[in-house]
Amino acid sequence: MVLKAQVKNGRLVLDEPTDLPEGSVVPLEIADDWDELDDTERAAVREEIAASIAERRAGAPTFSAEEVLAELSRR
Repeated sequence: MVLKAQVKNGRLVLDEPTDLPEGSVVPLEIADDWDELDDTERAAVREEIAASIAERRAGAPTFSAEEVLAELSRR
């Protein structure tokens, strides 16, 4: 059985319900390739995030996900 979970507030939360008995202890192993990016791609993502944060701190406008999706659907 393979389960996927996300970290939320420092805790692992499963992406879907499970029928494991209450109190079950489940060993976890972090996948080395969990994000499917190589080191170069991961570095590029980090650079883009840092640039985005710097732009925002400099006063660049921000847009909600809903605004972005609405704009994309108009194209």
